[in-house]
Amino acid sequence: MVCPTVESLEEKRKFGAEAGGHQTLERLERQVLVADRDLGITRILDVPRDLVWKAWTSPEHLKQWWCPRPWQTVEVRMDLAPGGEFYTRMEGPDGGVSDNPGIFLLIEEGKRLVFTNMMAPGFRPVTPGFVAFTADITFEDHLGGTRYTARAMHQTPDGAASHAEMGFYDGWSTAVDQLVEAAKGWKA
Repeated sequence: MVCPTVESLEEKRKFGAEAGGHQTLERLERQVLVADRDLGITRILDVPRDLVWKAWTSPEHLKQWWCPRPWQTVEVRMDLAPGGEFYTRMEGPDGGVSDNPGIFLLIEEGKRLVFTNMMAPGFRPVTPGFVAFTADITFEDHLGGTRYTARAMHQTPDGAASHAEMGFYDGWSTAVDQLVEAAKGWKA
């Protein structure tokens, strides 16, 4: 990328433009949402990628940020392998409980996690307890921090709409804020 001034370079960096030809169609394809079936957020986090990865792949770290407060994540089970279990149990201050079973589909060390609540360990199909989705989470180095993208893919437009109405954007954004807050207290 060639910019006529330092100011124009800084303006482009605000929007995530990168030098070195990294703005490829392959990267674009991964980010494109199917308008009526996908929900997603992309954020630039002021935390190194290795800590964001740790936040997602260590049960003790995940408990610290996974659900928006005042809810708490009280149990996490994860087997970081395709077909391996990814289970969380959340409890609310009013006694509400949310069990979230699922599995990992893809793990690219330090770069990408894909999981779904539509299968149990060993790729056993199940009927999810709430909105059925597959999540694709990517982590990329970005100016000393991390470009973090979370995409929730749904089978139907109604599924995506239900997930949005449940508070996908507020909930997942709040959780990411909590991830950053927690990660700033960890060692790499």
